[in-house]
Amino acid sequence: MQDKDKNRKGIRHAAALQYSPETDAAPKVVATGKGIVAEKMIEKAKEADIPVYQNTELAQTLSALGIGDQIPPEVYDVVAEILIFIGSVDKSYGQDYED
Repeated sequence: MQDKDKNRKGIRHAAALQYSPETDAAPKVVATGKGIVAEKMIEKAKEADIPVYQNTELAQTLSALGIGDQIPPEVYDVVAEILIFIGSVDKSYGQDYED
């Protein structure tokens, strides 16, 4: 998950999550970045057709976590919405190749 919106200081934040329901109790942070690093993360995600979900506050919160940390319970609802969004993108992407 990444965010290319600017916060009040003009610094971009990005975070990438990984979640495997079979093995993980909650999604975990696998990458974070600020500024140019965040911009590169977003660019690489788009190049790889990885869905990008933009939410400045969430990106800032997740960027403050360490790599490998599970997301805190207070952001479960927002992350659940993102996972639903990604699931719908995956389904529509798969349908394009089934036709």
